[in-house]
Amino acid sequence: MDFNVKKLASGAGLFFTRAVQFTEEKLGQAEKTELDAHFESLMSRADCTKNWTDKIYRQTEVLLQPNPIDHTGARIEEFLYEKLDRKAPSRITNAELLGQYMQDAAKEFGPGTPYGSTLIEVGECERRLGAAEREFLQTSAISFLTPLRNFLEGDWRTISKERRLLENLRLDLDACKTRLKKAKQAEAKAAMAPDFQETRPRNYVLSASASALWSEEVEKAEHELRVAQTEFDRQAEVTRLLLEGISSTHVNHLRCLHEFVEAQAAYYKQCHFHMQELQKELGRLPNAFALNSTHSKVPAGSAPDADGSPVETDTLKIEEVQAPATGTRKAKVLYDYDAADSSELSLLADELITVYTVPGMDSDWLIGERGNQKGKVPVTYLELLS
Repeated sequence: MDFNVKKLASGAGLFFTRAVQFTEEKLGQAEKTELDAHFESLMSRADCTKNWTDKIYRQTEVLLQPNPIDHTGARIEEFLYEKLDRKAPSRITNAELLGQYMQDAAKEFGPGTPYGSTLIEVGECERRLGAAEREFLQTSAISFLTPLRNFLEGDWRTISKERRLLENLRLDLDACKTRLKKAKQAEAKAAMAPDFQETRPRNYVLSASASALWSEEVEKAEHELRVAQTEFDRQAEVTRLLLEGISSTHVNHLRCLHEFVEAQAAYYKQCHFHMQELQKELGRLPNAFALNSTHSKVPAGSAPDADGSPVETDTLKIEEVQAPATGTRKAKVLYDYDAADSSELSLLADELITVYTVPGMDSDWLIGERGNQKGKVPVTYLELLS
């Protein structure tokens, strides 16, 4: 118990000494040991690295999980599984959930209907997009977020701890310097020889005794200063090595950044591919708008079949179609398209073709010409220019 009390008293005294030294420095009443310019530059660079790493880390989390509520819930779930030393289960993405809803709705509406069949295709595409998103989130968390978090929660905490210790040792060093300075001033004052004509012998003896006491105090202060200087120099070297390690941190984060960019590029490439495939599938599915338009406008020379759908008596033959004298337009192809049969024209993205309409043709299609090639092309794959 006595040991604890002494330790507590010693700690309180040390804290008080540091507080006094810090206050006097702020008031300009005490000298402060300045670090060299290179050391100050290292600390400034470390602070800058910490601040921007923290901002990048938090904004990347927002990018990967935009909903703050979901983000908080995910962090809590991750924290609990980490404490239980278990792997957190993969979370279903919003796109996967949307795809599941679309496919469930298609079963209710009827998969054979135009709306139902379209819902099935779109739902399957959304599920693929969701799976690609989940893979991107997992890859980004491992290759980019985790190294940034390890720096903030590991390396930076160590650096901060050693810097606080260095600052405390600096205060101790400067307090020792102040104590030694005051002791030397008192010793010099006590060492001044008294005038025997005006001073009694008793006072001379007391002055000599005080001078001896202050000499001992100076020796003690010099010893404490040497010890404080040694501890400060040792801690400064430790802190310097940690701060110089920031360069390695930059190299590591640069590698992680490249991996993040690669993951993001692969993710968007997959999304683009899935959307192109979806547009191709939708181009082959029956279009309810086209059916309604055909029912409302039955051209002359056609007769409805048993289920009410119009049937052209004269089948359109592509090789017999001639471009009109007026009404042709240029169109830019937006996406690649593979012809489903000989009446259609295959397309390549970004190419220019000539398009026009013919009487009785479905509004979702145009006749496209490229050189001596001719065939039907879907309107949704084109951008009309003139």
